[in-house]
Amino acid sequence: MSPDPAQTAQPAPAPAAGAALPQGVSALEELILTRLDDDQAQDVVFIDLKGKTAMADGLVVASGRSHRHVGAIADHLLRSLKDHGYGRARVEGLPHCDWVLIDAGDVIVHIFRPEVRAFYNIEKIWSVDSPGHRTPT
Repeated sequence: MSPDPAQTAQPAPAPAAGAALPQGVSALEELILTRLDDDQAQDVVFIDLKGKTAMADGLVVASGRSHRHVGAIADHLLRSLKDHGYGRARVEGLPHCDWVLIDAGDVIVHIFRPEVRAFYNIEKIWSVDSPGHRTPT
């Protein structure tokens, strides 16, 4: 028997430019996804974590084309967060710009160079059902 889809956190591509955001998306999530789209982040994935972990309500994974692009995306996102009243975001990895992590409280954003993203493959961590949630066969 396969796992119940309601119990498995499935990564979903972020909405395309101009597309309506899914119902229940918070203002913070919308701000982040819009900013990433404006900065032409690639392969943006939003993973809804509501009710699955106390760590955050959402996880966003995106790629930049180069070190410079990753750094620019992160810098612009941090500025937008501050301008909209979310100025307490914590950031890691900005000097090297291989993998920048931005903890905006309810949403955690990972911005990678494509090679680094492929190596760590963090989307897989959240798309696989944990052993404690598997349905007996």
